[in-house]
Amino acid sequence: PKKSLAVTFSDDGIHWEAPQVTLAFDETTGWEDDINRNCVLKIGDTYKMWYTGQARGFSFIGYAESDDGIHFKRVLSEPVLISERAWEGFSVMNPCVLYENGKYRMWYAAGETYEPNVLAYAESDDGIHWEKSKINPIFTAEKENYYEQDRVGGCQVMKMPGLGYVMFYIGYENIDKAQICAACSEDGITRWKKLPSNPLITPTADAWDADACYKPSFLWNEESKQWMLWYNGRKETTECIGFARKDGYDLFA
Repeated sequence: PKKSLAVTFSDDGIHWEAPQVTLAFDETTGWEDDINRNCVLKIGDTYKMWYTGQARGFSFIGYAESDDGIHFKRVLSEPVLISERAWEGFSVMNPCVLYENGKYRMWYAAGETYEPNVLAYAESDDGIHWEKSKINPIFTAEKENYYEQDRVGGCQVMKMPGLGYVMFYIGYENIDKAQICAACSEDGITRWKKLPSNPLITPTADAWDADACYKPSFLWNEESKQWMLWYNGRKETTECIGFARKDGYDLFA
């Protein structure tokens, strides 16, 4: 009901403190009556946030900054990324940004507003002015894979030694049933190899995530030698955040 972004902290990834709102919605801008699906990087002493703003059936990507990672302020009153191409539909959303060799690299979802359809890529020198790849969309559903036969959506991407760029993403079997999948690419743009073990996380009948598993966030824990994954689970209209893990570094094993 707060229609805002928040942060919470944990020592083990399982037990979490009470959330704190980091950025509230702003109906005066005309494009962020509701905000969600953000990505935050700390570069130097500045926390930089890219987030999804939604209004009037459209989605946009905005930008904000913070000195402490908790209290964010908008840098611009307008979004930094909007839908401009036919395949982007009504919405661009769910930004995932990496900063590499002086360049900001963004992976984002685009298409319908209720759930997006494809994944795309853009680059920027300052994190504000973006140039979209001419070969977009870079990642689409493969109809022969039942777990993503309808569409693909929100992803997180990370560069991992020996694996290239690892992407965890949402595969939609249909508009209401979502599952978490993964793929790897040498450059993070082309020649994605989807894991043979997809889908990695699927709904559990009669459980809190009985209808959909989506919005993944992951990391590799070097100390425990485990992949750690957090995701949204939905049962009817109620969403919660869950946790899963996998032993061993080789995702293709």
